Amino acid sequence: MQKPSIPRGTRDFGPIQMAKRNHIFNTIRSVYERYGFAQLETPTMENLSVLTGKYGDEGDQLLFKVLNSGDFLSKTAPEDYKEGSKKMLTKISEKGLRYDLTVPFARYVVMHRNEISFPFKRYQIQPVWRADRPQKGRYREFYQCDADVVGTNSLICEAEIIAMINEVFTKLKLPDFTIKINNRKILIGITEVIGAQGKEAEFCVAIDKLDKIGIDKVNEELLQKGFSEENIQLLKPVFGFEGSISNKLSFLSDYFSSSEIGLEGVRETEEILSYLKSYQLENDHLELDLTLARGLSYYTGTIFEVKANGVQIGSITGGGRYDNLTGVFGLKEVSGVGISFGVDRIYDVLEELNLYPESTATQVQVMIVNFGEEMTSVGIQLLQSLRNEGIRAEIYPDASKMKKQMTYANNLNIPFVVLIGEDEINAGNYTLKNMADGEQAAYKSDDLISKIKNSR
Repeated sequence: MQKPSIPRGTRDFGPIQMAKRNHIFNTIRSVYERYGFAQLETPTMENLSVLTGKYGDEGDQLLFKVLNSGDFLSKTAPEDYKEGSKKMLTKISEKGLRYDLTVPFARYVVMHRNEISFPFKRYQIQPVWRADRPQKGRYREFYQCDADVVGTNSLICEAEIIAMINEVFTKLKLPDFTIKINNRKILIGITEVIGAQGKEAEFCVAIDKLDKIGIDKVNEELLQKGFSEENIQLLKPVFGFEGSISNKLSFLSDYFSSSEIGLEGVRETEEILSYLKSYQLENDHLELDLTLARGLSYYTGTIFEVKANGVQIGSITGGGRYDNLTGVFGLKEVSGVGISFGVDRIYDVLEELNLYPESTATQVQVMIVNFGEEMTSVGIQLLQSLRNEGIRAEIYPDASKMKKQMTYANNLNIPFVVLIGEDEINAGNYTLKNMADGEQAAYKSDDLISKIKNSR
């Protein structure tokens, strides 16, 4: 007999888990729509030509490739095997599972540019796939909830993103989180100051691992990528600087005296903060993190990352400004900025901190006990009355023993059951039992409905 299993890095979600996930989805969706974003979806698969070259070398290695249908080896020759997997890949695979939602969105914008109005604001809630090594908080299949604006350079969009992040996590009752912010231009400026011009990509990929491997390992990687000991020594004032956002910006203004692009990153950050003041947030949760890099190669301006404090898990939200992403598909000079909430990690954080509202624990509010054919007609009529009032209700399908039906209700955490016997039918009443405390009483239909509604 074959033992059933699922691939590593994937998960099943039962009804209770789905209720909790939908709580997250619905919260994020409601915020996106309040800020004027419209929903769209893109296919699970994209052409590999769309996906490759957009995430850097490490990102490309994590793409799930889809074998061509039919005899996928028919177009290969013996010499292809000798030339290695990269040569072979072009012959046996033309498609891949999407790695994120941003690149497919850029492809969509270019293909539909004559149908949409710019600036274009869209949100997208769909799964993505990465051939990563599974571990806590890191999955091979997971959902992202993206919101992007394309067709404008305005830094108001960045301020809006910070406001949305705050609103989402406030609604999810997550009190302790940090929104880390930086700018790729600041990072490029740093490479100029330390004398490592032209190595911005290598620099960003290396320091993006700082939280995972520590400063010593990052320095080792930088040396391996061609940075000198002098370059690394000149990084120490940046990585070691502590202070408020204003302190760090003042430090950078002096540090970048010879780097115009670095100063531009400082000015952009200051402009975003000036807009943010008008939102009058009680706590913006912001931290300027000069080591924040975001490994994806398409970012060109402000970058974001959100950490849940007190929980051993990676970032739960990330994003940033990208100026050239649509350009690779033939639509140049269209800037965009976006954010992505990692639902699977947010799920784990809320679970660990026990932050789900009680209403997500059950789908059904009341179950009608089935006493047999005579009572079924009356039970179904009551069932429809309950549902017409927006109450989630069901009738037990079989006339089983009372203990079995009550066990079922308890197992599903159904808060109320309704008992309809001969006495109830003769009196025109229904007996409502509270499953938490065992209290029960007889009610007319309207009173029973009010009782259940008021218990929410």
